Amino acid sequence: MRQLQKTFLAGMLLLTSACAMFQPVALNPGETEAEVITKLGRPSFRMPDGNGFILEYNRNPWGQAINMARFDSAGRLITYEQVLTVEKFATIKPGVADKSYVLRTIGHPSETSWLSRQELEVWTYPYKEQGVWNSLMHVHFDKNGVVKKLENGQDLRFDRDGKFGFFGR
Repeated sequence: MRQLQKTFLAGMLLLTSACAMFQPVALNPGETEAEVITKLGRPSFRMPDGNGFILEYNRNPWGQAINMARFDSAGRLITYEQVLTVEKFATIKPGVADKSYVLRTIGHPSETSWLSRQELEVWTYPYKEQGVWNSLMHVHFDKNGVVKKLENGQDLRFDRDGKFGFFGR
């Protein structure tokens, strides 16, 4: 009986800690880089941004999210947000935005490819469109690293009818 109680207690502790892992972390403007890293862990990337810098927390290719913590020149947190959104994609203007702008706006892609006929480099970002649809955003760059176009579509890795992807076979 005592062993059953220990097993039950261990199971409850495991479930409680698992739930805590999925709770959003509360970050407050003004926190230091060290405080943010203590709460979120080591970032995927650290990049300059004007007089400040950005810590990128990339959960792709399957996580469908990239969170960015933006800091000022004093190393204090300004904002922390999930950046793979329709609103952020809309700020990427073809003919104007370049690779550096895209990296600072929506982070590093989960996949890159090359379209040889069109001579375009493509960066792919899996995301949840409107928080619901499994989607991919493809950002196309010309040879000079300037955005040529953006295209989004269904992420067929999540297609459950068996025609595409990994499910239903």
